[in-house]
Amino acid sequence: MMSKFKEALERGKEARREQEGHVRNEKAEGGVVDFGAQARAWLNDVVVASLEAAKADVAGEVTVDMDTAPRRQAKASTPSIRFKVYRQRGMEKEAVRRTFTVNVQLSGQVSVSSPGIVAREVGNIEDRSDERFSTLLAELIEDAAKGS
Repeated sequence: MMSKFKEALERGKEARREQEGHVRNEKAEGGVVDFGAQARAWLNDVVVASLEAAKADVAGEVTVDMDTAPRRQAKASTPSIRFKVYRQRGMEKEAVRRTFTVNVQLSGQVSVSSPGIVAREVGNIEDRSDERFSTLLAELIEDAAKGS
């Protein structure tokens, strides 16, 4: 199960490398990349790519739902993404769904929070590595698979 997840992450990393080259070219040409655009790019490149890979990999056991564009935050200067991870059971009503929010602070730090848990730092938008977020996502998926 996790090997497919790792392969999908590698494909996502390659896509991010291509995107980074595009952003570097913009900067080299004198273009200014605004914080909101940079934060949304990080969320798309790291978080959405990891969530989509995980969703495809664990489709039979655990459900990963994501809300990538909440209406109220469409033009927010500090964008965020919400996602849910829950175990698939016989009936949807029995599934315990926990909602997580990935927030980007003005400092560039990115954290994941959920009601009842302490927010966990998962990186900085300057760092394109998805290792910290994917490790946390794997933990959340394992917890959901166990039913906790």
